[in-house]
Amino acid sequence: DSIEPNDKDDIIRREGESVTLSCTYDTRSNNILLYWYRQYPNREPQYLLYKGARSWSNSWNIPERQFQSITSESSTELSIDSVTLSDSALYYCALRVGAQ
Repeated sequence: DSIEPNDKDDIIRREGESVTLSCTYDTRSNNILLYWYRQYPNREPQYLLYKGARSWSNSWNIPERQFQSITSESSTELSIDSVTLSDSALYYCALRVGAQ
C-alpha cells in the first residue's frame, strides 16, 4: 500500500484564493480512509480531516468548513477555500487500510 503527493513543489496563492492539493494512492483494499494533516515549522502534525473511499466512501470527518475533500478509486484531494497566511504550512496525506 502506498500514497504520494501529486504536487511536490511549493504552491503559492494570494490571500482569499482557494487551493487544491492532491495525492494518489495504491492499494488492493476496498476499505480505505484518507487523512489530511498540516504541520507548521517546529510543531507536530495537526489533524484536518478524513474521508473514506471505495467501500467506505460514506465515511468522513471534516470538522472545519474551510476544508473540503474529494476521494476517488485512486486519489484524494484537499481543497482550502479563501486561504489566509495561517494556511502556510506543510500538508500531508495519509492512507489507512481497514480489514477486509
